[in-house]
Amino acid sequence: MLVQKTGQSVEVFSATSVGGGSINQAFHLFTNVGDYFVKLNQAAKFPEMFEKEEQGLALLAECGGVNVPRVVGTGIGGADSFLLMDWVEQGVPQLGFWEDFAASLALLHQHSQSQFGLAVNNYMGSLPQSNRLHDDWADFFMVERLLPLLQNAFDAGQLDNKDRSAFENFFLQVPGIFPSEPPALIHGDLWNGNYMVGNEGRVVFIDPAVYYGHREMDLAMTRLFGGFDPRFYKAYNECFPLLPGWENRVDFCNLYPLLVHLVLFGTSYRSSIRNILKPFL
Repeated sequence: MLVQKTGQSVEVFSATSVGGGSINQAFHLFTNVGDYFVKLNQAAKFPEMFEKEEQGLALLAECGGVNVPRVVGTGIGGADSFLLMDWVEQGVPQLGFWEDFAASLALLHQHSQSQFGLAVNNYMGSLPQSNRLHDDWADFFMVERLLPLLQNAFDAGQLDNKDRSAFENFFLQVPGIFPSEPPALIHGDLWNGNYMVGNEGRVVFIDPAVYYGHREMDLAMTRLFGGFDPRFYKAYNECFPLLPGWENRVDFCNLYPLLVHLVLFGTSYRSSIRNILKPFL
C-alpha cells in the first residue's frame, strides 16, 4: 500500500508497539518514506471497522478547520484488518489551545443535515453503532442509542428489572428533556483520550464515532472522564452558545457512553448509570 501511495520502494526499519486503547493493537512504523501509525484487529470479529473509521475521519476533514490524521488506507492481511495513517508527533499545546479546540468543535457542530443519524452505520469503540435516520432527536436517542444497549446489558445480567423500569420511566420524559436543535455533525466519542496535540500545538481529532446528533452529546462526553479545561467550555459558548440548562442534561447524554462501557467492560459502570436514573425509579 505504501509503495502504491508513495511510488517508492519501501523498507520498514522497525515497528514499535504503542497504546491503541483497549480494543486494537497499534504500532509506530519507522520506514524510509516516513513514520506511520497502524492499527490491527480481527477482520471477522469487527467487519469494516477500520473502513468506518476512515469514513468518519474523512467526514470530519471535509468540514475544514478540523484537524485529523491523514489516512493512507485500510485493508486485510491474513486474519487481521488494518488502518494505516500518517504518524502524528505529539506536540506541546500552543497558546490558546483550548480556545482553538473549542472553535474547531463549534465549527464541526455547525454542519447539519435534515435528519438525525447517518447514511451508514459504524462503531462506538468495538460495538456496532446503528445510525438509522430519524426526524426527531428523542426518538433517535432512545431507539438507536439506548434501547439496544439496555437490552444487551439486561440479557447479560448486567442490569435488572428495576433498572429496566427506571429506563422506561426515563424514556417517557426524554421528549421534554432536550431542547430542539438541528442535527449537528458530532465526533461521537469525544473523551480526553480521543484527541491529540499535534506537532504544531493544535488539536487533532482521532477515533471518531460520527453521526448527526444533538451537539450536547459531544459536550457531555468531554466531561465524562475528568472533563476538559474550563477555558474550553467558555470559548465554545462564545463561538456557538449552548441553550440554557445544558449542564443539567450532561448525565442524561452520558447514559449512552456509560452503557457502552458497561457492556464492554463490566459492572463497574453500573453504579454511575443507576445514580443518573434514581429520579426515575
